[in-house]
Amino acid sequence: MDDEQAFSNITINSDMGESFGIHSFGNDEALMKLVDVANVACGFHSGEPDAMETTVALAKENDVLVGAHPGLPDLVGFGRREMKLTPDEVESLIRYQVGALVGFLRKYDLPLNHIKPHGSLFGMLARDEALMQGAVNVATSYGVPLFGIAGSAHQSVAERNGVEFVGELYVDLDYNGQGGLIIQRRPENTDPDKAAARVRRALQDGKVLATDGTVLDIPFSTICVHSDAPNSPAVALAVRGALDRLTETL
Repeated sequence: MDDEQAFSNITINSDMGESFGIHSFGNDEALMKLVDVANVACGFHSGEPDAMETTVALAKENDVLVGAHPGLPDLVGFGRREMKLTPDEVESLIRYQVGALVGFLRKYDLPLNHIKPHGSLFGMLARDEALMQGAVNVATSYGVPLFGIAGSAHQSVAERNGVEFVGELYVDLDYNGQGGLIIQRRPENTDPDKAAARVRRALQDGKVLATDGTVLDIPFSTICVHSDAPNSPAVALAVRGALDRLTETL
């Protein structure tokens, strides 16, 4: 595959549906017009049934692929506080949430595209192969890929079990020196120009700069822009522009 083909196959994904009834969070409606893939909250960290239904319907209207975004059962902490769990518990909580989303996907005649763990669950699985096996078991049941961090347990356990792995690049979160994500308790504005610059460098030489100055190798085929960041539509637009310009110059 040449560079033009590789760049054109890069997708933009966003975590969506993280609302409760009349309480709406994120910029889902605007982002649906800019992204390729939606990771839909399944109720444990956020996203009750009406939010799932609304988000799936909006995705179908905009021809956006839908994956499950299961998190820890932590509504107050938005799934960003770690818990002590066994591999079986991880599998059960992911299977439960994915099943809930699949019910809405069937209503709208949409397939489940992938599974992408949320927040602290995402980080826990990146570090612990035994816990990650629980997520892989669910992905195997549904025959779908897993989104995650390249070079982590996300990738090693998925590939060992014959599950497709999709590496992500993050533009609105920073990386630590070990290549892990620095999870914020509250989302903040991201400079769209800096997000675009990260995309350009990552596509041109595969490098991302960590907060401590370490230069990281981050293989990826999808870019995440979080919906709950205040200026996420501007960030997604900048990322889309960077992808388009790189493709046009080849």
